[in-house]
Formats: sequence, C-alpha cells, structure tokens
Amino acid sequence: MSQIVSRSIPADTHEQLLRQGLSPLMARLYAARGICDCAELDYGLKALLPYQNLKNIQPMAERLADAIAGRQRLLVVADYDADGATACAVAVKGLSMLGARVDFIVPNRFEYGYGLTPEIVELAARQNPDIIVTVDNGIASVDGVLAAKALGIEVLVTDHHLPGDVLPEALIVNPNQPGCEFPSKNLAGVGVMFYVLLALRAEMRRRGVFDERSQPNLGELLDYVALGTVADVVRLDQNNRTLVENGLKRMRAGRMAPGIAALFRVAGRAHYKANTFDLGFTLGPRLNAAGRLDDMSLGIACLLAANEEQAMRLAQQLDQLNRERRSIEHGMQDEALAALSGIDADNRYTLTLFRDDWHQGVVGIVASRLKERFHRPAIVFAPGDNGEIKGSGRSIPGFHLRDALDLVFKRHPGLILKFGGHAMAAGLSLKQTRFDEFQRAFEAVARELLEERHLTRTIETDGSLAPRELNLAFAEQLAAEVWGQGFPVPYFHDRFAVMSQRVVGDKHLKLRLARDGEEFDAMLFNQVEWLPDNVDAVYQLIANEWQGRKELQVYLQHWAAVGLEREGLGV
Repeated sequence: MSQIVSRSIPADTHEQLLRQGLSPLMARLYAARGICDCAELDYGLKALLPYQNLKNIQPMAERLADAIAGRQRLLVVADYDADGATACAVAVKGLSMLGARVDFIVPNRFEYGYGLTPEIVELAARQNPDIIVTVDNGIASVDGVLAAKALGIEVLVTDHHLPGDVLPEALIVNPNQPGCEFPSKNLAGVGVMFYVLLALRAEMRRRGVFDERSQPNLGELLDYVALGTVADVVRLDQNNRTLVENGLKRMRAGRMAPGIAALFRVAGRAHYKANTFDLGFTLGPRLNAAGRLDDMSLGIACLLAANEEQAMRLAQQLDQLNRERRSIEHGMQDEALAALSGIDADNRYTLTLFRDDWHQGVVGIVASRLKERFHRPAIVFAPGDNGEIKGSGRSIPGFHLRDALDLVFKRHPGLILKFGGHAMAAGLSLKQTRFDEFQRAFEAVARELLEERHLTRTIETDGSLAPRELNLAFAEQLAAEVWGQGFPVPYFHDRFAVMSQRVVGDKHLKLRLARDGEEFDAMLFNQVEWLPDNVDAVYQLIANEWQGRKELQVYLQHWAAVGLEREGLGV
C-alpha cells in the first residue's frame, strides 16, 4: 500500500528564496528540500568545507609527507564496492601526483571478506609496504591493525563508516569517529580520501616542496569523487553536492579519466550531459559488478587506465560482468518471490531469506528489490565458508538496520558472528544452522522498533504542476541540478487521461497523456499491462534527447486508476 503526500514548504523560507531572485517554482522545490538561502546553491569549490575540521587530518598529512620525503612504500587497501574502487583510484593517482611510491590491493570478497582483516594484512605484507592506507574501510579493523603492527607495518585509516565500541590503534580520519567536528558526516569514503590529499598538498606546500603555481591539480580527481559519492548513496548535502557538481562538470567537458569515459561509452550514455542518474544507475553498477562477481581490482584498473584503448578493453569486461550480474539477480529475485508466495508479507515486519545456491555477490541487490516491492526491511543470505552464511540487508525509513542488528547481537550472544553498516544498509554473517533463530530474533526486534505507519510506503511529491509548467525548459533546468539521496529529484502529482499507449522494447509502455487540453509524451518502464483511461500519477519531467532533437517526456513513477467522473483529466 502506498500513501502519496506533498512535501511541506516553509512559507518564510519560500519567501526568502523568492526575494533572492528564484522563480516561484524553483523556490518551492528548494524550500521543500531545506534550502534557506541561495548561497547553499553555490557549488564553487571555494564553498567546500575546510579540511582542518577533520580530526587527525593534519597529523595524517604530516605522516604522509614524511613518507613521501623518505621514499617509503605505501600500499592502499580498498573496499570492493564503487566507493572503495573510486577511493582507491583517488588515493593511488593523487598520492602519485604528490610524489609517493604507492600501490594497491583490494580483497576478494569471497576469499577474505570485508575490511583490513589479519588475512588481508598477511597478503599485503608480501609487497613489503612501510605503511598501509585504508580507503572506505578500517574503522572496525581492530584485529587487522594489530596484525599489521606485529609485522612492523604502520596503518593509516581513512573511512566514513560508523565506528564500533572499540577503535583500531591507528591514526584515523573519519568524520563519524568520536570527537570529529567536521560539519558534514556524509562524506563517502572517496570524499574522505580526497580531503586527506587536500591536507597533504597543503602540508607539502608549507614545506616548500612546491608553490601555488607548481602544485598538482587535485581537481583532476573530482570525476572519481563524484562517481563514488553518488554510487555509495550517501546524503547529498551541500558539501557533497559541490563535490559531485564539479566532477560532473569535468565529465561534461570531456576532461574525465579514460576509464570513466569508457564506462560512459559501454553504457551507451552521453558524457556531455552527465548527471547523477548516469553515475548511480549506469556507471556505478558496472563498476560494482567487478566486486560482486569477480575481483574489484578489475574495476580499479579500469579507473586508473592510462589510455583509451586499455580503458575500453577493461570497461567492456565490466559491462559483460554487469550483464551476468543482472541475469543472476533476476533468477534469484524470481526464486525469492516464489519463496514468499506462501507468506503474507503484510503480516510480517521483515523479510529474511536464504538459499544454498544463491550468489553471495548479489544478495544486497536482491534485498534492495524485495525492500522496494514489499516496503519491509529485507536481508538475503547466501552460503559462505565453514558452515557460515553471509547476508546483506536493506532497510526502510524509520528503521536503523545496523542498530537493529546490534540489538540482536547483544540479546542473542553468538548468534551474529560479524556485522556492520549504516541505517539503510548492512551486512552480517552467522552459522547456517542458526538461520531460523536469526529470522525470529530479527522479526522480534523489528516489531519492537517499527510502528504500523512505517510499513506504509510514503511517496513524497512536490505537488501539482500547471500544464504550462510541463515544458522542456523546466525539464532542462531540473536536469542541471545535483539530485540524489537526501536531496531528492522532484516528483509531481497530477491526473491525466491516457490518449494512447503501446508496448516498446517488449517491456515498457509508451504513452500519450492529456491534461486540460494539453498532450504530453510519457513512458512507464517495466510494465506492459495497459493503463486505464484515466490515472492519478506521480511523475518526473525529463528532457529527452533522440537523434539530435530534445523533447519533453513525462516518466511515470507510480499510478492509480481514477473514475471518469473526476475533473481535470482533459476528457
């Protein structure tokens, strides 16, 4: 069941934005997203929060500067998702630009699991590094840091995940660690590493290694930062929007890394109109496919490719892996839905599923699909090693998934072997023999923490548009903004008459809709059943480009039938 609500618009904020020169429509959209002043829409790099507020960043910059001066060997240990891959690329390329001797490794998720584990330290030690630098991981790597110290290897941790009760004995830069006063807690792992490089360059400049004119341009790394930030679905506050917008500008101008340019090409997307959708739904999944099905070192190699030919070869391999991932995902999703067919999901607060033939690398995506379909927290498990199963979960607003797992962990000692994550996504492992016990314990915690209202999907919209506001110029204006997590793309809510419809591509509906005598082209994706003559629709405006021509299209996101007797349908 879905409930459609309009976002609230603070009147005083709306008036303030109008006085500052915004159009009534844009003032309405920004006010509903918490923008109080047009200065918050300034995405110039000077608007970035200063790095000095990140705890430990100056000592880390000094340590790295010493390491570069002493020609010490640095080894980056990365996470195996898109954020980890882009953070690794930023670290390797940025440190190299600043004169470091640096290499990287990334754990194979199926062999080593997540983070700087003692096993990864053992693998890293074969390269004889003086310093390990973690990116997008490390805040929970207490044992791994101890193992590195025992081998005489220093560890520097850069991460953004929430810390546990005990921190590793290492120099840590993480906006979410205790005592850090950095105003934004939403940096992705790639953003944290970018900030470390800013501090390091400033320290090296202070030491006279180079001056303002000769220093490396770290802005060349912003295409990586934008991709990792969007793909990791962190909140796009002003600071993250600034990072993303400047990365998108590089992409649109064709000044991106060869690997990112190749990912645009294999995805069939035009880089000159790059937007957050491209990063989150076309490039990000192709990069993530390496870590899900194979080895993320392939994705990092693509990002770091030195030329177009090498980059294209690697991007094509990533594209093929993504096709395989989609095939596996669809099969698992069908099996999951079949398993749920005998369960009344409306009477459950959670969905927890396991099959012994499911693929460990795809469980998170399947959990996300189940969460979207049933609007319930979902965790999907696949077999691991030594009788363990590994799960990935996705949550709904109002239910902090990591905190819920922490409650299960504390109330049922030994049930969960390991866990970690965020409010909306988390991972865990447990013994296969205890799956049923976990299923019951997780359901009990959810019934305690969730209220009935949380289990009704709420679709937030920006209200109605007048027919004259449904135009190409407004759609292009919307396309120019950095929308995403925490700064949602505008959806609108109106009634339409369905004038014509036909199936295209075997799985989508192409429509002609009407309101108040005006007609509009529209699309409804992944549905072939015809719509009724009149619909109540939640929709998005798109500036569609086809064969050199731009036209307005309405993308339906949600619809419901309405009676012919209702007004405003243009019939």
